[in-house]
Amino acid sequence: MTTTPRPRAAAGITLLIATSLVLTACGTDTAGRPAAKQDQNKSGTSAQPVADPLVTTYEGGLYVLDGQSLKVAKDIPLAGFNRVNPVGDDRHVMLSTPEGFRVMDAVDQRLTDIEFKGPKPGHVVRHADKTVLFTDGTGQVTIFDPHDLAKGKPATTTYTSAAPHHGVAIELKNGRLVSTLGTEEKRTGIVVLDKDRKEVTRNEECAGVHGEATAKDEVVVVGCEDGVLIYKNGAITKVRSPTAYGRIGNQAGSDQSPIVLGDFKQDKDAELERPQQVSLINTTTAKMKLVDINTSYTFRSLARGPHGEGLVLGTDGKIHVIDPEAGKVTRTIPVTGAWQEPLEWQQPRPALFVREHTAYVTDPATKKIHAIDIETGKELASVTLPTAPNEISGVKH
Repeated sequence: MTTTPRPRAAAGITLLIATSLVLTACGTDTAGRPAAKQDQNKSGTSAQPVADPLVTTYEGGLYVLDGQSLKVAKDIPLAGFNRVNPVGDDRHVMLSTPEGFRVMDAVDQRLTDIEFKGPKPGHVVRHADKTVLFTDGTGQVTIFDPHDLAKGKPATTTYTSAAPHHGVAIELKNGRLVSTLGTEEKRTGIVVLDKDRKEVTRNEECAGVHGEATAKDEVVVVGCEDGVLIYKNGAITKVRSPTAYGRIGNQAGSDQSPIVLGDFKQDKDAELERPQQVSLINTTTAKMKLVDINTSYTFRSLARGPHGEGLVLGTDGKIHVIDPEAGKVTRTIPVTGAWQEPLEWQQPRPALFVREHTAYVTDPATKKIHAIDIETGKELASVTLPTAPNEISGVKH
C-alpha cells in the first residue's frame, strides 16, 4: 500500500476514511464473472473494457485510464479523499471506504459490491498470490487469493492482532504470517506466526514500526524509527540506522534484488522533514547504506524497476535511478517541473507508480500524467486531466 508519513499517519487515515463515500454496482455477465449493469459514462455511452487500466484519485472521484494511451475511460464520482492500491490480479484495484476495503473492477470501470468491512482500512500487501489487508481499527488481518475475485467475493482466512493499531502483514509461501505489533498509542515490532497461527518468533525492538517490503528469496523488511527488522530463514535481525533517530517508514522491494530501498528521516522534531537521502538495506549482509540524491522526495516517490533498480521521484522533477549494488545514482530521467511537498500529506503531490518497464508519474500542478519508459527515459504518453490527480495505481500481478 501506499504508506503515510510519521507525524500525521494515524490522523490522516482517520480523515480519509471519514470523508470517503461508497458507490455500489453488481450483476453477472455472460461469462459468469461478477459485472455491473451497463454503466453509463458522462457522455452517456456504455463503458467498454479497458486493457491494463490505471486508476488515479482526485478530490471527489476516480479516473480510470487506458494503460497505453492514458486517455480517461471513465470518471467515477466518489466524495472525499480516496486511496487506491493494486489488489494482485489483472483487473481489480482496492479502494478505502468508510465501511472498509472495497474492490473496484478497473477493466469494467465500476465499483463492485465486494467489501471487506472494518474501520480504518490500512495497508494492502500483495505477495505469493495472496492479498493481505490490515484493518487498523480492529487489528484484523484478512487474506485471500486475488484471482478468486473473478468469481465474486473470495474465501478468506483471518487473524486478529492483540490490539488495534496502524499495522501491516504479509503471508509467505509457506503459510507463515509476519504481522506488526502495537496499540493505537505505540507500535513496537513484529511477530511471526506459523500456518496454524501459533507464534514462531517476535521482536519488539522496532519503535514506530511501519511499512514492509519483500526482497529476493522472500526476505521481509519492516521499518522502524531507528532502522529496520529483517525476517530471514526463520529469524529476525535488527539493522540499526547510522543515526540515533533514523526513521524508515516506506520501503520498496524487488524479487530481483536482495537490497530493499527505503526512505530515511533523521529529524525527530521536524514538522515536515524533506529528506535528501534514501536508505539501501542489504538483506544478505544485514547492513544499511545511505545514498544522497541531492533533492527531496516524499512517501509516494519510491519504486523499483524491472531489473531491481531503485527509482526515486525527486522534487527536482526527475526520476533518480539507483544501482542498489553500487549504492549510487546512475542516471536521472526528467519528467516534471520542480515542486515542493505540501505540509498536509493528503494534499496532491507528484506520485510514482511502476508497472513492468513503465513508470507513471502524476503532476498535479499541470493536471498531467506521464508514462515513461524506464530503460530509455522516453515519454511514451501524456494526458491532461480535468482535475489535478493525487494517488495513482493500477492492475498489477
